[in-house]
Amino acid sequence: MDEDEAVTHDMKDQTYILGLGHYVPEPVLTNAELEKMVETSDEWIRSRTGIVERRMVEEGQGCSDLALQAALKALAQAEVDPAEVSHILVATFTPDFCTPTTACVLQAKLGADSCSMAMDLAAGCSGFTYGLTTARGLCAVEPESKVLVIGSEVCTSRVNFQDRNTCVLFGDGAGAALISGQGKDHPRLIDTRLMADGAQGHLLPVGREGGSAAPYKLGQVVSQNYFIQMNGRELFRFAVRGMADLAEQLLAKHGLTVADVDMIIPHQANMRIIEALAKKLSCSMDKVYVNVDRFGNTSAASVIIALSEAFDHGRVVKGMRVVLISFGAGLTWGAALMEL
Repeated sequence: MDEDEAVTHDMKDQTYILGLGHYVPEPVLTNAELEKMVETSDEWIRSRTGIVERRMVEEGQGCSDLALQAALKALAQAEVDPAEVSHILVATFTPDFCTPTTACVLQAKLGADSCSMAMDLAAGCSGFTYGLTTARGLCAVEPESKVLVIGSEVCTSRVNFQDRNTCVLFGDGAGAALISGQGKDHPRLIDTRLMADGAQGHLLPVGREGGSAAPYKLGQVVSQNYFIQMNGRELFRFAVRGMADLAEQLLAKHGLTVADVDMIIPHQANMRIIEALAKKLSCSMDKVYVNVDRFGNTSAASVIIALSEAFDHGRVVKGMRVVLISFGAGLTWGAALMEL
């Protein structure tokens, strides 16, 4: 590669974050309210998960409605009109419908008529980092692209409220980032790294009935297999090790260590996992962003809600080096390195 080619290649590798936004529905589901729905207690939930409350959609509010509000906030921050959006990627396991995709529904609601591509991404709680990687590829090919990457979930629609091991964990919400290959004065997405292990997918299945492998018949009663199920003990081990290893690999690729990072924003699965991850990374909790106590696990929306909120509250500011780390069903996990 000659010098001119190297310069062109480097320019194409630049990816910027033009705007961030997040939205959570207004209704709050507290631990006290869950005590009335299932055999549990506020003390049990707090001690095992760190969660105090989570948000729950209002009746008739779907995944695309949450995504729309987050997207509008990201576009407003970027001062970009919806008509300028070139691609829409929605990471979710709780779409409005099987088809049309939530991304296409969102395109219509936004009025993003010039958008050339709209699609959903299914990577569980890692969906947003998978979306960032996809956006990087699109911007490498077309640097002028303006790609909306959204994590949006109505997790409560796939929660069995008779299962105390899962129903206390999840909440609803959405977050959005507008990504482009142009915008050098904006925060820069330096790199991403992804992993998957389908052999372990049985540890966190959703919808073991209702898909093409086990379709419902007309009139069949929905069973517990339609909802989120998990092997918490095994997932804990995989999640902590997987996220820690991936973050260290990503940093090492750029000659960095955790000590060089100003803020780590992990998937907000539960407080025990977050604390165990910090310990494994030899990282003080002072530079780990946490909002799981207020929002619970919002799956694909988790890390982008946290990033957007941290930005709004001044917890992350210009010049900081930030790492996002996610882990979810599939199994999948991902990490992103950015510089604000």
